[in-house]
Amino acid sequence: MAYKYLFGPVPSRRLGISLGIDMVPFKTCNLNCVYCECGAAEKHSTERKEYIPADEIINELKSILKPPLPEYATFSGGGEPTLNSGIGKIIRFLKNEYPSLKVALLTNGLLLYDKKVRDDIVLCDIVLPSVDAVFPDVFQKLNRPAAGLSLEKYLEGLKAFSREFSGELWVEVFLAKGFNDGKDHLKALGKYLRELSPDRVQLNTLDRPAASSGVLPLSKQELRDAMKILDVKGIEIISKFTSRREIASYREDKEQLIADTLRRRPCTLEDLAAVTGLKIQELNKYLDVLEKEKMVKSKMQDRGVFLIYNDRNKK
Repeated sequence: MAYKYLFGPVPSRRLGISLGIDMVPFKTCNLNCVYCECGAAEKHSTERKEYIPADEIINELKSILKPPLPEYATFSGGGEPTLNSGIGKIIRFLKNEYPSLKVALLTNGLLLYDKKVRDDIVLCDIVLPSVDAVFPDVFQKLNRPAAGLSLEKYLEGLKAFSREFSGELWVEVFLAKGFNDGKDHLKALGKYLRELSPDRVQLNTLDRPAASSGVLPLSKQELRDAMKILDVKGIEIISKFTSRREIASYREDKEQLIADTLRRRPCTLEDLAAVTGLKIQELNKYLDVLEKEKMVKSKMQDRGVFLIYNDRNKK
């Protein structure tokens, strides 16, 4: 069966083997971050609605969730999951029907000032919000929020959620050279994070093509230096994907798996091998077909050649 709203299970750098749940149409987000690996937001909005009916996603979950279960069901994908007003219904379904399955949410956290959103996601086992900026000018330049979004409300909403939430809170900080890595900003960001007191703080930097040109990653040493300035307990640098070659995939259609993976984010051949669990020699056979059919294209970046899904291929 081909799934429209689920992807994987895939190995996550932070969550082990994870079944992805895509809650909104691709590139539907309340931010338009310059570093986004999915590209520029096509629907830049703060509107909450049932973009994809919760019952359709639940039906797919019933079909795919057979033993052995993945470690996590993770709300992620190509947009902001909390924009879908049905997320609470799906979380309750998962917790009631699959109590041993952990539920994680990757979110930018912008809507957590809204008590309804906080109530919708409070049953998650892990929530992973992003905090890249605590200065308004940095927030505007780096994250490019939709009209009407307030940095102050965002930061206070995250604090409110941390007080109400009994699960684990893992904060991701994405650092981009020249945007939010200045010493004064890092000191202020560290102060906020110490007040927030999450279970983990995970530093990240550019690893795939960004939405905007001129966005550069920090080196490993620069990330280590930033960690010292932030001075926060439980801080770590996010590592690369682990291999999946020894893990059986639920997906039998390998070509579709590759296309689904690349449709959500560009990958190098090595990234794609780690995510799909396929050997590079086997991947090349499928990629030859996909490139010939112009479903996939290659683009040279600093880290090497990236494979990019050609989502403009539709006639």
